Amino acid sequence: MSNSNAIANGVAGAGAGIIAQILTYPLQTVNTRQQTERIAKSKPKPPTAAAGTLLQILHVLQTEGWGGLYSGLKPSLFGTAASQGIYYYFYQLFKNKAEAIAVVRKHKGRGDGTLGIFSWLVVAALAGSLNVLLTNPIWVLVTRMQTHTQAERKIMESKKEALLKEASENGLIGSTLPEKLDELESTKPHPYGTIHAAREVYTEAGIRGFWKGIIPTLIMVCNPSIQFMIYETSLKRLKEKRSANKHGLKNVSALEVFLLGALAKLGATVTTYPLLVVKSRLQAKQEIGGNISLRYSGTVDAIVKMMKYEGLPGFYKGMSTKIVQSVFAASVLFMFKEEIVKAYIFLVHRIRKAKVPLN
Repeated sequence: MSNSNAIANGVAGAGAGIIAQILTYPLQTVNTRQQTERIAKSKPKPPTAAAGTLLQILHVLQTEGWGGLYSGLKPSLFGTAASQGIYYYFYQLFKNKAEAIAVVRKHKGRGDGTLGIFSWLVVAALAGSLNVLLTNPIWVLVTRMQTHTQAERKIMESKKEALLKEASENGLIGSTLPEKLDELESTKPHPYGTIHAAREVYTEAGIRGFWKGIIPTLIMVCNPSIQFMIYETSLKRLKEKRSANKHGLKNVSALEVFLLGALAKLGATVTTYPLLVVKSRLQAKQEIGGNISLRYSGTVDAIVKMMKYEGLPGFYKGMSTKIVQSVFAASVLFMFKEEIVKAYIFLVHRIRKAKVPLN
């Protein structure tokens, strides 16, 4: 039964994750671009960086269309299904094992047979670590695709600066510079799909490139640990209250699960956001940084340079967008997951009942 329960949670997690991803993907794209926008403290912010999330979404729609907001959606959906499926499957397996151990401890006179906060953290951390190690390459490609336009813009700016420098040093003839600038402006970006992104990552750093940002991502395993600790503890208390109430509702409603999911994700996001920014910057194409002071060779290098050139606010770029996106996505995910699990268990029960021969 425990294995069937784990499968139910794995399937439900994958399905609910896909729904949540599609609904919130434009916010996720804009948020990734906000995180990877590297502006030194001494430089003025470009208009798009200073604009609010809604204005940035409208700007992407005007300049790139819906394709810009949904760039990298295909690998992201695959990654979401794989990530949620792997996470919830192993989470349920480890949870079942931990609960069994707790029951054994109770029989031996130790504990009350329920899981404590530390046990929840360990279960979520183990499931999260396995998930990160298996799915990191997918998220490297998604980040590349979401920030491709930024990288292209920075490369174009560098080429313009090089032309202007060459013109000032060599004294180009009057009409030559405008022609070269016009030619540069008319150059259209190369098509950039999943295979293109994969080739680019491999060319830059080989197989290791697909695990860029793995250190902050592994540390960020504490995000779902905090999230599920808050969620499971709150859900457990709510169910206990419901079971004690003989005359009222006993089942937890979808809306209540939605609100509990929102509360859990909010607490986890605020705590671990700086790590998410570091991860995104390591996974994005380093040309986004422009000069060498805003390009990173690793986690420590990124943290040191961000503190030096951008200060503490650099670690919280786009956090308001992320809170809206992640809280809404988590709430939708939990709500649909619980409903899918209920439907799955009901269906399995009906099938098993139909197979029982009548005497």
